[in-house]
Amino acid sequence: MSGLIKSSIARKVVMALSGLFLVFFLGQHFVINITSVIAPDTFNSWSHFMGYNGLVQFILQPILIAGVIIHFVMGIRLELQNNKARAIKYKKYSGGANASWVSRNMIITGLVVLAFLGLHLYDFWIHEIDYKYLTGNTEDPTRYYEETVEKFEPFWRTILYVISFVLLALHLWHGFASSFQSMGVNNKYTPGIKTFTQIYAIAIPLGFIFIALFHHFNPITH
Repeated sequence: MSGLIKSSIARKVVMALSGLFLVFFLGQHFVINITSVIAPDTFNSWSHFMGYNGLVQFILQPILIAGVIIHFVMGIRLELQNNKARAIKYKKYSGGANASWVSRNMIITGLVVLAFLGLHLYDFWIHEIDYKYLTGNTEDPTRYYEETVEKFEPFWRTILYVISFVLLALHLWHGFASSFQSMGVNNKYTPGIKTFTQIYAIAIPLGFIFIALFHHFNPITH
């Protein structure tokens, strides 16, 4: 297995599979979060279920964290490997003659997205750990909507979220379609797959940006 992972092709496949897994999670995460705009009670209900369900907390959540770690570790290793193997490192970018800016800077957009995940975990996951296990508050199924809206009250945090989702869109624009290529998918469905991945890469980040801006401009008044 160690010999398999060391090969470039295997690393690309592992990164592609972990990336597709994270794309699926992103879509599911969006579906839950958009209810905070259109149906706050549903958002509270779903968030409470996710926060207290043993399967989600102790099995699916560790799998998600492992997927993030694997994806970024494989991405960094492949980037270092590609830089080392590149015959002409000093050649300047010249438009269409070389790869696109997005594909050439996946590591940059990826690291920014990773930093954003750190902020997101601090905002919500760490808070949840503190609420349930450290502070020892009583269970409150109705608190999630208000807590989420309050997170977007500061202008600086909202802008950070917007910038991060723009970079996520760039990362998905190249990475989502490339995941299928890395797994050898090249048939009559390839154009349709590429179109779907590009729509997804724009629509989902835009949806998250809409959620952040909506809550920023519609704060809870007591």
